[in-house]
Amino acid sequence: MQLPLHIPQLDGFTDDELVKFCLANPELTIERDEHGILYINMFPTQLLTSTNSSELNGEFVIWNRKAKTGKVIDSNGGFFLKDKSMKAPDVAWIRREQWEALSKKEKHSFPHLAPDFVLELASDSDNLDVVKEKMEKWLANGVRLAWLISPEEKLTYIYRPEQSVETKAFTETLSGEDVMIGFETVLADILEE
Repeated sequence: MQLPLHIPQLDGFTDDELVKFCLANPELTIERDEHGILYINMFPTQLLTSTNSSELNGEFVIWNRKAKTGKVIDSNGGFFLKDKSMKAPDVAWIRREQWEALSKKEKHSFPHLAPDFVLELASDSDNLDVVKEKMEKWLANGVRLAWLISPEEKLTYIYRPEQSVETKAFTETLSGEDVMIGFETVLADILEE
């Protein structure tokens, strides 16, 4: 569950100020929308959501370690997007060329780039319509493939630029398509509901 944070007498944080604010509050997960409003995740995730998130990260890390085509980013990594927002997905992947183009300073901050792939895992406290809207914003900012995983529905919503949203049951194979070539997983094999 995210709550908006209102700071009186401040129009908004610059990107550098936001990075400093996040570093000063490492116990919080902070995002900024395109209007400059900060959102704070107020509660730690439930154990089931946490273990499912770990399993998902593991799938990407194992594949990426073999493929060696990019970098997997966990939910602590944020991205400044072209609409001026700063978002931190549950899992992100960026191709090696994007990673190698980042400076050392950018790697120690939140880079100004859209990941190639993002995944959001809906928790029990998430409003699915709000998360679906967030997925559309990821695409509008340059993400090439995005998955919204809904354990409650046992469905994955697949987002691609300029295409209708597709859904797949947890028993079906998900593919990294032409973004993460060779990545495949069946969520029913790794997630607990």
